[in-house]
Formats: sequence, C-alpha cells, structure tokens
Amino acid sequence: MSTSRTREIEILIDLVAKLPGLGPRSARRAVLHLIRKKSSLFTPLSKQMAKVAEQARECLNCGNIGTANICELCEDQKRNNGQICVVEDVSDLWAMERTSVFKGQYHVLGGTLSALDGIGPEELKIPKLIKRVDNEEVHEVILALNATLEGQTTAHYIAEQIENRVSVTSLARGVPMGGELDYLDEGTISAALNARAKI
Repeated sequence: MSTSRTREIEILIDLVAKLPGLGPRSARRAVLHLIRKKSSLFTPLSKQMAKVAEQARECLNCGNIGTANICELCEDQKRNNGQICVVEDVSDLWAMERTSVFKGQYHVLGGTLSALDGIGPEELKIPKLIKRVDNEEVHEVILALNATLEGQTTAHYIAEQIENRVSVTSLARGVPMGGELDYLDEGTISAALNARAKI
C-alpha cells in the first residue's frame, strides 16, 4: 500500500512497469534491486539515462537512433553501395547489424501500414524512402519487414511504389537454422517450400 513516504518509489515502479516486457511485479523487483544497489547501479544508471534522454535523436536520413543528426552508418561512405535495407523499427536495424552481414544503408519506416489503426504511408517514412530512391544512387531496396500481415502488406505497397525504379528484394522466409519441420507452423513451411533453392 502506497504512503506518502513511498509515493516516489511507487511512481517509479509504475513508470518502469510501462516498459516492454515488464509488468507491475517485474517492475517492483527491478526497482527494489536498483535501490539495494544504489551506488553501484542506480546512480550511474540514472545519470546515463539523463544523458541519453538529452542527447538521443533520430537520424535525419535513415531514422536510426544515435546522438548526432546523421548516424554513423549513414556517414560511412563504405556503406554507400547502392543498397537500402528497409526495416520496421530501430530494433530491427540493430538486429540486422548484429549479424555483421549487411554492408549497405538502412531506412527505418517507424511501423507498418494499418487501416484499422489509421496508419497510412504518410504516417510512416515511406514518402522519404521514395525520395531517397529518386535522389540517391540506389540500385536495390531490400524489404526486411516482419512476416506479419501488416508487414507483408507494407512490403507489397512499397514494392508497387518503387518497382520500376530499382530492384526490390525481400528476406527469404522459411525453416530457421536448427528448425525441425514437426515444430513449425504451416505458414512457415509453406513459405520455405515456395522459396526453395537448388542445392
């Protein structure tokens, strides 16, 4: 039960509970842990959070998150190879970067098309992507959108808008490494069968 002496702590717990993947119980445990580790964890964390809150911004070119107006990936001339990988969110961009496989540039849409939620092309960064295709030396756009109905709808829409200007490709879909057919859903198996390749 909240009292005037614990009110600030309860407010912090409520705020932490709003983070993805955390509910009230997890938030309470996290906050209590931070309080117990005040000097070694809580204080440095709060200082770093204040610094990031002040400095973090969206890259004006691709939509990545960093501390400068243009992110390091966009400034890297070695990555200006004519490929743009389109992702839904910054977390997807970072996931792609963890593989160290893709060496081109990115474009973060900021979500997917959704008629039910009133999210159209203008609410996303689709017009900006089309402008990049027109103004930059782009020869391939890779659609790395999630394999959801909204993701695929968005991919088809983008492909229709730019298909006559550049090569449009998408990530292969199908059986993951180490995956067993018996544990996969029908959609994944169908996608894998349709995207089969010669050995």
